[in-house]
Amino acid sequence: MRDILKQLGIEKVNSCAFTGKKWLKCGDELLESHSPIDGRLLGTVRKGRAEDYEKVIEQAREAFLFWRQVPAPKRGEVVRQIGEELRRRKKELGALVTVENGKLLAEGEGEVQEVIDVCDMAVGQSRMLYGLTMHSERPGHRMYEQWHPLGPIGVITAFNFPVAVLGWNAMIALVAGDTVIWKPSHKVPLTAIALSQLIGRVLEANGLPEGIFSLLIGDREDIGERMINDPRLPLISATGSVAMGRRIGQVVGRRLGRAILELGGNNGIIVMPSADLELAVRAILFGAVGTAGQRCTSTRRLIVHEQIYDVLVERLTAAYRQVRIGNPLEEGVLMGPLIDIEAVDKMQKALKELKKQGGRVIYGGEVLKGEPYDAGTYVTPCLAEATGAMPLVSEETFAPILYLMKAANLEEAIALHNAVPQGLSSAIFTSDLRESEAFLAHAGSDCGIANVNIGTSGAEIGGAFGGEKNTGGGRESGSDSWKAYMRRQTNTLNWSKELPLAQGISFGD
Repeated sequence: MRDILKQLGIEKVNSCAFTGKKWLKCGDELLESHSPIDGRLLGTVRKGRAEDYEKVIEQAREAFLFWRQVPAPKRGEVVRQIGEELRRRKKELGALVTVENGKLLAEGEGEVQEVIDVCDMAVGQSRMLYGLTMHSERPGHRMYEQWHPLGPIGVITAFNFPVAVLGWNAMIALVAGDTVIWKPSHKVPLTAIALSQLIGRVLEANGLPEGIFSLLIGDREDIGERMINDPRLPLISATGSVAMGRRIGQVVGRRLGRAILELGGNNGIIVMPSADLELAVRAILFGAVGTAGQRCTSTRRLIVHEQIYDVLVERLTAAYRQVRIGNPLEEGVLMGPLIDIEAVDKMQKALKELKKQGGRVIYGGEVLKGEPYDAGTYVTPCLAEATGAMPLVSEETFAPILYLMKAANLEEAIALHNAVPQGLSSAIFTSDLRESEAFLAHAGSDCGIANVNIGTSGAEIGGAFGGEKNTGGGRESGSDSWKAYMRRQTNTLNWSKELPLAQGISFGD
């Protein structure tokens, strides 16, 4: 691992701030990064201060004045090269994601591949930043809309996808002509440093100025609060908890800025009697256990028709018993550790609350101890019986807990599904066309993502990612989400010698 860290430019003590070419000195207060796999210290980072923030933001503002003038296809070429650089370092960066985050090695590499795919998509998008033309009601006039770069934008990301979420935002923003300032989670700072190094190599190789892409690592008070309060950042894209999103939404809204918020999931799957249960069990297992239940799209609620409830519980319990838990770098392991001991404690508190509210644990939920689980971050994934009336079911515990509930029919199942405050990803397993269409219709799933016969996890980059209600309403990556990173302008061009007014208004001769 030390060789990989060295190849990725990680030192024992690292700077907090990067401007695309240079690392700032930063302060003396250190942030430590420990691997959740075994608790070992991977490296330290000097925390950012107010003066570091000012240097970065001014550099980003100055760079924007240059970057917005570069033709969009040329900006796309730079992003294409970033994708190529990531291809060359996919294994090393994927391994670092695994070691610092705890997800499986295949998931770590898959996350890097996701950014590579976003880069490919962004290259094409750089030639398709379309506006519309429309007929003017005034003779001799032409109307059209066009899109311009927005400015320096702030991207705040969570620990669970330390590479992918930055890619969703930054690569689209770069082709749109924006400069990017990234504040990553303090739980995975070394991955952020490594990714920034790779991006910086490409920017420098193209002779680009400092500030087009920047990194800032520090506390919420010193960095995060400054970002969301700063009118020099017209857009803040943030991924995290609902509480964090409420704070960001209020602050950014107060200064009339824009916010893209991707917050809590609490995702549900409905399973009907006509479902292919073998397919359903596989999808549910990955959705609930993958990344140790720490995806925003993790499956947290399972709503099962009462006719097949007992059969499905039996099959799921058998599948859960076969999940091998351990070092995510080892072949055959299906679930690694939670991010830290605090996450383990939150899971245990949720299970105690489950019992208080009348639920029961069907399987799992224990904290694993002894070799090789000495770090205290390993648990067994949990199946829990619950009802929709339990307040706990409306909350999102970022851990591998799956709440199982019964429903008498599809209408009841959809009502149970939609009864929570969150609305990110959802799915139904059925072989009945009417049931699938009902789930996807206006009165069906109220989520931003709704699937049929696939799970809640593993969204493709081609579709815009995000959700409704307490999930924040934002959209990232695919479809036309590029529009969020640009400003729209309506243009009217008069090629006549007259000056008619709209709506037939006459103002003198």
